[in-house]
Amino acid sequence: MFENLTDRLSQTLRHVTGKAKLTEDNIKDTLREVRMALLEADVALPVVKDFVTKIKDRAVGTEVSKSLTPGQAFVKIVQAELVELMGAANEDLALNAAPPAVILMAGLQGAGKTTTAGKLARFLKERKKKSVLVVSADVYRPAAIKQLETLANDIGVTFFPSDTSQKPVDIAQAAIREAKLKFIDVVIVDTAGRLHVDAEMMDEIKQVHAAIKPVETLFVVDAMTGQDAANTAKAFNDALPLTGVVLTKVDGDARGGAALSVRAITGKPIKFLGMGEKSEALDPFHPDRVASRILGMGDVLSLIEQAEQNMDREKAEKLAKKIKKGKGFDLEDFRDQLQQMKNMGGLGSLMDKLPMLGGVNLSQMGNAQNAAEKQFKQMEAIINSMTPAERRDPEVISGSRKRRIALGSGTQVQDVGRLIKQHKQMQKMMKKVTAKGGMAKMMRGMGSMFPGGMPKM
Repeated sequence: MFENLTDRLSQTLRHVTGKAKLTEDNIKDTLREVRMALLEADVALPVVKDFVTKIKDRAVGTEVSKSLTPGQAFVKIVQAELVELMGAANEDLALNAAPPAVILMAGLQGAGKTTTAGKLARFLKERKKKSVLVVSADVYRPAAIKQLETLANDIGVTFFPSDTSQKPVDIAQAAIREAKLKFIDVVIVDTAGRLHVDAEMMDEIKQVHAAIKPVETLFVVDAMTGQDAANTAKAFNDALPLTGVVLTKVDGDARGGAALSVRAITGKPIKFLGMGEKSEALDPFHPDRVASRILGMGDVLSLIEQAEQNMDREKAEKLAKKIKKGKGFDLEDFRDQLQQMKNMGGLGSLMDKLPMLGGVNLSQMGNAQNAAEKQFKQMEAIINSMTPAERRDPEVISGSRKRRIALGSGTQVQDVGRLIKQHKQMQKMMKKVTAKGGMAKMMRGMGSMFPGGMPKM
């Protein structure tokens, strides 16, 4: 998300250099470029005009402190305005009501409402330690009811059955009664979507809302629809007292216009970003972190949170103890590291959150990511084609064994040789991790594992 905008803004903001003070003259061209970058990102025109005016008002006449260059001072102003535009801070779900707290999901057909209901149930269960019941009031699509049931079973939350012969209000009320009997903390009500906003649909969801009085009414919208997402959100907000917005499919949105328009047009906070099909792919929306990512500064806090949620601490501790005892880092450990990276969303997800210093071209980096992802899959296939003894001691792998492994993994003999060489380098690095400054050395050394080297950070 934001790849195009980040590329444009990164190039634009480098032009404000060599001045002791920011003036209307020396930022005029930069402001024009910022305006064009936002319009290309499909940000709504009124939002762009207001945003550029605010930057100009704050920037003109700003004395640049000794610790900052004019470019850095201007970037700081742009970042502050981006944060302000998207909502200043993350707004959590208001679940401090008498249980069960009811969450109503609204939105158009195809926006990903049912998938998001499942993701939200998992988020509440795993990160907020809540018991959750999910129910579908979509009486027009039997497949939606079945889909929610499957998601509930996969995630391990309670599913309340419903069918197309019932009325949406009756379904929702019955589910809440069931949740009270079972002392469940949160009820998520999935509603019917339409292909466009219509009066009949709005009347139905208004009736459901009035009957169940939810603490949260979340509007689910496809980020790839750009500023149309903000306009649709406004139409729903005029009919329903929305409490927040969930942007879905943001991993497929290279522009990011919806994220920058929704808050300004609806006045409602973006509470979550949906980042793919997997049930864990839902992230709380932090305007300050997203602003940093837009300006190519990375999002290290989200990266740390992602690592904490996905990394197997037990395995990590065992590996550290093993290396300290001098037992070495074998190919099974190497495979574990590759799998841990995959659990964190792969290289693309990691790189997206790393600071992009030194003007790395995002499209070039995207090509490097794809090549590296492909190489990692190949490495895993090669290791899986080895015997346990070979994985524990790669020194025993002779020429004939390399040929057998290459045949079994669908690779070339030289690919097997390269993997063994990379493993040796990784072995050396792992020994350094326990020494002072080891992690930095390890990160530098990991460049050899990437096609064309690791992007300069």
